[in-house]
Parts: sequence; C-alpha cells; structure tokens
Amino acid sequence: MNRFVLSFILTLSTLASPARAVSEADLLPVDQAYPVSIEAVSADSVRIRWGVAEGYYLYKHRTGISSDSPEVTLEPLQLPPGKPYRDEFFGDVETYRKELVTTVRFNAPAGTHHVLLRLQYQGCADIGICYPPQNKRLRIPLNTAAAADGKALLGLNGAASDAALPEEEAFNIEAIVGDAGSLLLKLTPAEGYYLYRDKIAFSTPQDAIAAPGKAKLPEAVWYPDPEFGTVPVYFEPAEITLPLQRKSTQAGPLQLTVDYQGCKENGICYPPMKKTLSLELPTGGTVSDAGAVEPDAPKVLLQWLPALLLALLGGLILNLMPCVLPVLSFKAMALAKANTPGHARSHALWYTAGVMSSFAILGIGVLALRSAGQALGWGFQLQQPIIVGGLALLMFGIGLMMSGLFNWGSGFAGMGQSLTEKSGPTGDFFTGVLAVVVASPCTAPFMGSALAFAFTAHWVLALSVFLALGLGLALPFLLIGFLPRLAGRLPKPGAWMDTLKHWLAYPMYLTAVWLAWVFGNQKGVNGLALLLIAATALTAALWWFERQKMAPSLRAKVIALLLGVMAAASFGLALQQAQPGAAISTQGKNYEAYSTQRLAELRAQGTPVFVDMTADWCITCKVNEKAVLHTDAFTQLLKDTGTVYLVGDWTNQDPDISAYLDQYDTPGVPLYVVYPEGAGDGKKLPQLLTHGIMRDALAQ
Repeated sequence: MNRFVLSFILTLSTLASPARAVSEADLLPVDQAYPVSIEAVSADSVRIRWGVAEGYYLYKHRTGISSDSPEVTLEPLQLPPGKPYRDEFFGDVETYRKELVTTVRFNAPAGTHHVLLRLQYQGCADIGICYPPQNKRLRIPLNTAAAADGKALLGLNGAASDAALPEEEAFNIEAIVGDAGSLLLKLTPAEGYYLYRDKIAFSTPQDAIAAPGKAKLPEAVWYPDPEFGTVPVYFEPAEITLPLQRKSTQAGPLQLTVDYQGCKENGICYPPMKKTLSLELPTGGTVSDAGAVEPDAPKVLLQWLPALLLALLGGLILNLMPCVLPVLSFKAMALAKANTPGHARSHALWYTAGVMSSFAILGIGVLALRSAGQALGWGFQLQQPIIVGGLALLMFGIGLMMSGLFNWGSGFAGMGQSLTEKSGPTGDFFTGVLAVVVASPCTAPFMGSALAFAFTAHWVLALSVFLALGLGLALPFLLIGFLPRLAGRLPKPGAWMDTLKHWLAYPMYLTAVWLAWVFGNQKGVNGLALLLIAATALTAALWWFERQKMAPSLRAKVIALLLGVMAAASFGLALQQAQPGAAISTQGKNYEAYSTQRLAELRAQGTPVFVDMTADWCITCKVNEKAVLHTDAFTQLLKDTGTVYLVGDWTNQDPDISAYLDQYDTPGVPLYVVYPEGAGDGKKLPQLLTHGIMRDALAQ
C-alpha cells in the first residue's frame, strides 16, 4: 500500500509519465495471487507453501508465523533466502517469486489433535500496487498414530474408522428473525466436522416478500481439505447476520433455503446439501430497490445524481477544513502574483488538473483493491507511517521556504524564460496533488453518503463521484481564474506579499506538528525523535543549499549532500521503529477499547453500547471528541443510561475495524453507532455530533 500511494504522488509531482489507470482486471484476488497450501511432515512439523502468481512477489521481512494455540509453542521460523531487491520505499529487501516454501516446527503436548497457526504476509504486483498486510488463520490436523513412521496424514478420506453421522446431525442449522430487515442464523457442525465457508449460500422464492442480501460471515480457519485444497472452513458454530432486501413492508411468511456442504475431519465429505427454513417476518423494514427484482436505469440515475451533487458539495466544504487550509494558502500566494487574466487561468487549470488526476488515481486504486477482497476506506494512505512522516517533512520544508530560509526558484533565474514558465504549471499541479493527499482525512458529512455510493456502484459511476469531489475542491480557484470580476477583486502584487508569505508559513508548521504527532502515535516516541532529527537535518541542508549559491564550490555541495543524506537516514530509521500498538488503551476515562469479541459480549448481555471508530489523523473525529465525547457531560450521560462506550482506533490499518466500517457502508472514519438495550440493530449517527444528538440517541 505504501508503494502504491507514494508511486502515484511521485509520478504526478514530477510529471515524468502519464498516470496509468488501474482496473480490477489488472489485479488478482489476494488468494489467487498467493495461494497457501499446507501439509504435515511429522508429528511436530508442517510444511507451508505460498504459490506466487506470475508478475507478483512476496516480501521476506513481511512474512511471519505465530501460534494461535496457547499450549503450542513454535521454534524460530527459518525462511529460505530471497532474491535481493532494492525497493524504493522499504529499501534493501528480499523477495520471493514463483513460490515460498518453509517448514514450521512446534512443541505440542501429547495427544494434540490439531494446531492453530496465524500467518502474516504481504506482497505486491509488478504493475505497481501492493496488497495490505494479510492475516490468515490455519488449522492443521495431526494424526499422531501415523507419526511413528515419520508421516502425519492430513484429511484423507476413509482414514477414520467410525461411521459418519446423518447430515442433519452432522450440521445443525437454526434461524430467527432479528428485526424486520435481517435474519440471524447459526450453522453448527458436530464435533470433528466442518463446513465450507464458500459453499454457504441463501435464496428465497421469486415471489417472496424479501430477498437475501450480502451475508456477514464470521472469520473462518483455513484447512488442508482433501477435496478442494487449503480452503476457509468452520469447525466452530458460525453466527451469520443476513440482511434482507424487503419487497414489501407487510408481515408474512418467508421460506429461506440454505445451501451448504461439509465434511468429517479425516473422513467422508458430504455432497452439496439444502435446508429450507420457514420464518415469519414482522411488519416494517424498508423496501429496497435491490430487492425489487432488477434496478432499472432511471432508479440508478436517481441514486447517482444526488451522489454527484453531494460529492461536489463535499469537495467545496473541504476547502474550509483545517487540514487543507495550509495548502490553499500556498495556492493563494500564486493567485495573488497572477497579475494578468491569462496567468490566473493557467494557475487554476493546472491546479485543477492535479486535483482531478489525484482523486481519479486514489479512487481507482481503492476500488481496485476492494474488488480484490481488501477492506479499505477513505483516508487509508494516512495509515502508512511513510506517508505521514513524508508529508510532515514536506509541510515543514514548504514552511521554511515561505519563511525565507531558502528560495528554491532563485537558482533557475539565469536559465531562461521558458524554464521559468515550465516550473509554474508543475508547481500548480503538485499543489493540487498535495491538497488531495491531505484532504482525504477531513471527511465532511456531505462526503460520507456520496463515497458510500461510490464504493458500491459500478466503477464508471463510482469514478464520476470521485471526480465530482475533485471538481468541488478545485471549483473556487477555477471561478477566480475564469471570471474576470472575481480575479479583479484580488489585491495587486506588492511589498505586502512578502509579509503575507511569512505569515502563511505558520499554518504549514502547525500542519507539520499535527502530522508529526500522528507519526509519533504510529511509531512511538523514538520514531518521533528520529523524525525531528530528520527535520533538523533538513533545515540545515536547505540553509546550506541557499548559502552556497553565493559562492558555489565542490566542498559546499558535498556538505549540502551529506546533510540531505543525514535527513533521509534519520527518516529511514524512524520508519524502522517498532509500532507501539494501538493508540487506544484498554481503558480510558469513559471508554473501553473496541474489539469484535467485546461488542458481542455486551450485545449478548443486552447492554446498550456506543461504538466510536476514530483515527488520530481524522480532524472531524478530534473535533467531536473535544466538543462532546471527552466531556464530563457525556461521561455523566453514559452513566445515567448505562451505556458502554467502545472506541476503535483506525490510525493504523486494522482488518476488524475495516470490516466493521464495511458493515455500515461507511468509507472512512468517523463512524458512530448506538446499540439499544436488549436486542436490536445498531443505529448509525451523523458524523458531526452535538450533545443534543447524543442525548437523543442514548435516551432511545
């Protein structure tokens, strides 16, 4: 992911080549790019193999294996040598192509029947996109009776001597009506049996009052099945939430057919099975366009046009967000210097090109990765410390330039008018790129529903929404550039511009401080200290660069180069610092850390719950915390209503939180959900909170 985001930023900023669009056809699903297979080779070791598709590779330093069985300990992992590779962002690394095979040895108590392992790995495609870090849970059966001859059998048909259970006893299926818009199902395999996750499907008759939506399946374990290879299965009960697409709000019966298939461990596999359940739906729910046969073009158009309008409005609002204002102040300086209509139009057009291109590439990248099975949200690039730290240094460097420490353009003064004109459009274009990169964490309320539509619509419609966001962000400068009356209201250039430029440096410094704080939460205090050392070395390098222009010499250039290397080395060391873990502690003043298990426990007890999904780089989140969520009044409201407050931290990439955001069709943070006392679905709250909104939500 680091490589994808930085690649497009560097490409746009240097104008080295046109941006290459990435479609979902360019990227394999991660399990096809890196298929995993396992086999036991003895009573205390297993062999794990990653296949690597042509045009893809795995990182050695991002590959790890840990035990998910408390009683089982692993010996240190011995990975084979990889191919040396100079990665532009990880540095000198080793990679694997075609395949990676390793043997894992473990110590397990006598009588252990299976081992649970957790795999971590990450890889990239040669087209320039990297997958997020992967986590895969494996269940490895051990046949200790066969280990005497040095071999352990894995899931062989006919290996078990006892007869298989009838299918209705081997696999129990239950369902209840959760509310008017969803069903709750529980699929329970008998001891020693398992169900295939990918074979579970739901259907209803064509004339039924509701159709099944996309089921929310729990995490499965990957198992070396003798029929299908290493596949995701359920040995434990699988509790599934099945949304319903109502065709009618009237009460009535519903016949739900469940398709499934399973096996007996080390025994026979059953053929595909069906079970039809009779349920009674209550009155209520919302008639869904998706449930009413096929959505036609007019209905899609009715959804698309409001999404475009909201995206355009959301882009306009982004111009007022604190994370974007420093970049816009930098752009305002360029417009103030544009003393002719032609120059103003040129600034506006190149800035707009940078904004629109960046929104398009960000949108295409996110949609392509999500279509490949990755749970990503808007603002994902600021989950990468290399992006956050790089932006902090960039903002700091721009501030130094505006403060007059150095003048990047003065060295080009004697190279001719043509080069001067060329540097203008490049700077305008890069300003647009920078505005998009820092704008995404400021997810305004108007952007939420538009982005939610974009993440689920056809890719052409989705891309148009991202472009509408870009047009909204660039629109004020387009208007100034093309409307002479507005351009005429801009003040004339003069000596006042130097003073203004010096004052505008301070928003840049404050933005750098904010980004450094986020970086510190991601990489710890040692990482923050190294980032500050990098900033100090950068200051010295820029100062010396400016000073040696007066008397250039080889010695002066070497000193400037060494200072730049020191800055880069310090930043590189900062990125190598171990992450300190989640910024959200186990217990806070009035909250607990979110986990899927904790939420399930509280819901099972019927306790009202307020879930807050946040991130350190989310400006809207911090405003809500300061104004509402971290106040004494809200703490008292929690006590009065008996509500438990759970906080999930998405500062770094977290698959559980990403899946929770997907559950509520939310592209990014903040996300606020209130669960009522007793049973019932969660209610999604607005992204901007007030005490009144929270009082009403918790009182209900």
